[in-house]
Amino acid sequence: MAVVIVKERLATLVHAWGLTIEETRQTNTSLLAFGWRDREPVVLKIVQESGDEWRSGEIAKAFCGRGVVRVLETVDGAVLLERIVPGNSLVPLVLAGRDDEATGILSNVIQQMLAEPPGGCITVEDWARGFDRYLRSEDKAIPRDLVEEARDTYLSLCGTQKNRRLLHGDLHHENVIFDDHRGWLAIDPKGVVGEIECEVGAALRNPVDRPDLWASRKILQRRIQIFEQALHLDIVRAVRWAFSQAVLSAIWSWEDGEPVHNANSPLLLAREIR
Repeated sequence: MAVVIVKERLATLVHAWGLTIEETRQTNTSLLAFGWRDREPVVLKIVQESGDEWRSGEIAKAFCGRGVVRVLETVDGAVLLERIVPGNSLVPLVLAGRDDEATGILSNVIQQMLAEPPGGCITVEDWARGFDRYLRSEDKAIPRDLVEEARDTYLSLCGTQKNRRLLHGDLHHENVIFDDHRGWLAIDPKGVVGEIECEVGAALRNPVDRPDLWASRKILQRRIQIFEQALHLDIVRAVRWAFSQAVLSAIWSWEDGEPVHNANSPLLLAREIR
């Protein structure tokens, strides 16, 4: 969507929803406008192109505010959200050596996020196509045997799931932020249907730019133990999901044109828990 069209859409939605905008910010995928509706602080998010985030408002709304930022208005490609203040993420807790506390908060957020998936939601099975896309390519940055093992593991898990539900799909430390009134809340749910054991993989391989803080067997085992105790997971399945999803995450990075090397964070996790 061209920049001028996004700005035109911003003006239309500001008028339609009665907003006063104080500041706008551009991300790689969206325009964010911060302001007010009456006396309520709000954030308007306008997605630039159809893709993973196009239905983000509908996905977030399905959680009805349970562990997730509240949706005030939504249309295709745009959503009006309550503004989270101060909005600091879980990353500073990890940087401060409080990893157990951060993992416990992630567990609590997952517990709250109970929702029925909207119609037409993607599923973990849909994501599986990424493995074959990579294997059909000529690329060798990700070891082929690792991709094949991850694909087989992933497909086996897909075929034996229980108690499927709507998942966030990308629940990690930067996507959980603090509000003075409501506590810790998830933002930017991708929305994918799968069993709860699928949900912890992203958290295990984050903060993505600081693998030195988590890419060791001791720390990963501690995180896994906290998730198991809090969420009553089938921990064997959770670890297998985390392994195969990590390889899939590396594939998505490759598809996005990002360099994938031995120090790639998802691949570090995959090798550590393989």
